Order: sequence, then structure tokens, then C-alpha cells
Amino acid sequence: MTVERYESSVVAGPGGVMTDEVGVITGEVTVRTEVDGAHVTISIQYLDADEWYNVEGSPLRSSDGQGLGLHQAIVQAVRRGLPDGLAGLRS
Repeated sequence: MTVERYESSVVAGPGGVMTDEVGVITGEVTVRTEVDGAHVTISIQYLDADEWYNVEGSPLRSSDGQGLGLHQAIVQAVRRGLPDGLAGLRS
């Protein structure tokens, strides 16, 4: 199975981004979207760090053809801030 992977570096917006492992991450970050079959995993790391953290609410269910478009939407949401994790993406 092919895994689609997209990464973008951005500055997290007000309130940062909530993660499962370490709470809120702020500042310059790299956002990774991985589409693997029926799941989409959204991860984030401090820019140039080694550790990746799952954004709260990840993984999502995948629907065909949503990879790059979903990644771009998540990057925009990170720029606005996701202090409630992916729940904030839906609001």
C-alpha cells in the first residue's frame, strides 16, 4: 500500500496546536499529513526537531482523493491556531 505524505513548515497561530503527548505546541512547526488506506494521521513537530507528536483527534478516517487538499486545510487551520486539536478544524 502506498502512503501519501505531505509536510509544510508554518507558524502556529494563537493558542498553538493541541497534541496527545505533550499538550500545546506553539511557534514554528512542521505539519505532516499521512494518508494510509482508510486513515489520515496528522502529526506536528517543532521546526527541525526529531520528535513528532499526534495532533489531538488524529487519526481521521480517509476518503478517496483528500490527501493534499486535506493537508492544505490543516496547514491553514494550524496558522489560525488549533488549541482544541482537530475538533477545532470542524468548527
